[in-house]
Amino acid sequence: MTVADLEVLGSGGPEAPPAVDESGKKITGRSPTRIAFDRLRKDKVAVICAAVVFVLVLLGVFAPLISNLFGVYVDKPPSRPAAQYLQFGLPREEYGPPFGAFTLAHPLGLAPATAYDNFAGLLYGIRTSFAVALLATFFTTLVGVTVGLIAGFARGSLDKGISFVIDVFLSFPFLLGALALAPIITSRFATQPGLLEKAQFVSLTAVLVVFGWMGLARLIRGQVLSLREREFVQAAQVIGVPTHRILFKELLPNLVAPIVVTISLSLPAFVAAEATLAYLGIGLTGVPSLGQTILRATPQYDQYPLYLWAPVITVMVLVMALNLLGDSVRDAFDPSTRR
Repeated sequence: MTVADLEVLGSGGPEAPPAVDESGKKITGRSPTRIAFDRLRKDKVAVICAAVVFVLVLLGVFAPLISNLFGVYVDKPPSRPAAQYLQFGLPREEYGPPFGAFTLAHPLGLAPATAYDNFAGLLYGIRTSFAVALLATFFTTLVGVTVGLIAGFARGSLDKGISFVIDVFLSFPFLLGALALAPIITSRFATQPGLLEKAQFVSLTAVLVVFGWMGLARLIRGQVLSLREREFVQAAQVIGVPTHRILFKELLPNLVAPIVVTISLSLPAFVAAEATLAYLGIGLTGVPSLGQTILRATPQYDQYPLYLWAPVITVMVLVMALNLLGDSVRDAFDPSTRR
């Protein structure tokens, strides 16, 4: 045996050549997140739904710019008193449905009684729904992840106490809480219109957060219960790593998949909840909302169906696109799926 052979044996053998695929290119490792996003890019349903959501988000974000560009407004008639645009309380024939054909100036017609442009109202309604849903999703995720991490990693009375609080919140009816809070806010700020709008927005977001964090907290707690017995967590405890560092540096990165899936499914739920509460008259009343438009359009349906169908179809498309996108995200992050 030569000296070269001994050196090879001492070093553990010759280095293995890098793995290559059929085309001769090197095969590089991919993280689970990268694999999930690659799956999403190949999912036609996910791509189409993401495009629909992206367009609706742009319409909501740039609602003031678009309405000013087309000369339509959400809080006043186009240029003259409302009575000059209306006939029997509905838009005249030259201003579109229900008596006339579609017009480019007012593609969705004018609102009864006020002659406000329905297209502008739709843009601002999308803006309101997304603002409420995004804020509620952010704070719900923040509270749910934090509480779930602490409950799952803790032992004994702390875990039992947090679990009891979660069960108490789960047992309280969401709609009953919203019905009880809305009259209090309205009566408290009724004489201050500017503050009333802000108070309603904050209270609605708070109600959605207070009654929306428990499901994520339970999910995160269950995941942490299994992860805390893993070797990397026990090794971190042995060497004296602080608890908060274990929670947010060791455990949290391993919970990205369920958190992303929960966020993708929470957004459509909050959009639908905001529209439902506004329709019931206990949501936002001082700012344009899809639910408010549906509430006002319901009595006008026989004479003016477009006034109702425009916000209903918008809510349906938005919620359906978000739900299908959420299902695709869930499948992409699930390692057992073959989709």
